[in-house]
Amino acid sequence: MLRRPTTGFPRAVKLGALALGAGLAAAPAAAEELRIGFLAPMTGIFAQVGKDMSNGFEMYVDEVKGDFAGAKVKFILEDGQGKPPVNVRKAEKLTRQDKVHVMIGGLLASTGYALAPVSTREKTVYIPSVAAADDLTQREASKYPYVVRTGWTSSQPNHPFGEWACEQGYKKIVAIGADYAFGYEVVGGFQRAFEACGGQVIQKIWPPLGTKDFGPFIPTIREDADAIFTLMVGPMSLQFPKQLAASGNKKPVLGGGTSYDEFVLPSMGDESIGHYSALQYSAAIDTPKNREFVRKYREKYGKVPSYYSESNYTTAQMIHEVMKQTKGKWPGAGKFVQMLSKVKVDSVRGPIRLDELRNPVHNVYIRKVEKKKMHGYDQDELWNTVIKTYPNVSQFWKWGKDEFLKQPVYSRDFPPCKFCQ
Repeated sequence: MLRRPTTGFPRAVKLGALALGAGLAAAPAAAEELRIGFLAPMTGIFAQVGKDMSNGFEMYVDEVKGDFAGAKVKFILEDGQGKPPVNVRKAEKLTRQDKVHVMIGGLLASTGYALAPVSTREKTVYIPSVAAADDLTQREASKYPYVVRTGWTSSQPNHPFGEWACEQGYKKIVAIGADYAFGYEVVGGFQRAFEACGGQVIQKIWPPLGTKDFGPFIPTIREDADAIFTLMVGPMSLQFPKQLAASGNKKPVLGGGTSYDEFVLPSMGDESIGHYSALQYSAAIDTPKNREFVRKYREKYGKVPSYYSESNYTTAQMIHEVMKQTKGKWPGAGKFVQMLSKVKVDSVRGPIRLDELRNPVHNVYIRKVEKKKMHGYDQDELWNTVIKTYPNVSQFWKWGKDEFLKQPVYSRDFPPCKFCQ
């Protein structure tokens, strides 16, 4: 367990008797303490992602000198190892032993599903800043009253992406995605929107989470596909494009946002140039706010910020906005959720508000991997250039909440692959 207070304890105030024995000087009132438990994989195959997560949050806290409107932030970092059972044990430690006011983090969608019941049981706020499990803010939202999301749902950016792919003229697509909840929800969102406008997903391939050798899977991709849609996470994101290119693939490649996120993009080669993806953030967003964020992050950590960094930086910003309203006083878990749900911020990723089920409504960016110079840096690098922006995208896309929630959560079998042979 790593414990990182962002500021030291206040120095003891030296009290002395006033001259002539007039009495003791009054000590200044102690500042409120805001205890934040942060769950991220700091060891194992997702360790670099976990580091990006914690870096983003801590950078914001450092910028405000650990002071959220008079509340001193105590940041307690726990290594969840990318494993849901480990995250649950660490969350119980944070709530019962450390008495945290807020839990943040968890990486995998499956971890989000595991942590939400802990928040209900312990009556502790849980903010999934990265864990994108759809149903936490959909059909299951009423079961988790202390969950408020600052990140995204897995399917959210892939609804507009599926429509965009259809508009580009793609008719038949093969989907290949990591075999777990996040993969199902990303592929499901893309498939539903793609097929709603006339496209066909003609094959689904599910390599196990953590796959390094895609040799058994790539040769099975159907030849009659117009394009490939991929969803990879962690080291899979680096290996799959290399092996796909080595196989001689000439088909266009589209990917869920984590397939080309900035945590892995600098390690990719020219094989990824021209690939498309969709997400609510890109380090290439060309706004003054993002350019400054990229500059500061790069100076501090020596790399371009990833979505994992931005999401947690923005999470800290949103928490700070609530504490400004309370003048640094903790309002209680239920009231905090209510207040956070009403926060609107102009963030690094763009404008954000939350819907009635406590999930962000924000821009989704269609991105193309290009080698170029950006943000004043003089070397050619790989960037996720924004080629189209869909503003104010909700987790329910164009269907609306009631219609959307009538369907099952996206899964390995939903939507069914009705065009598969």
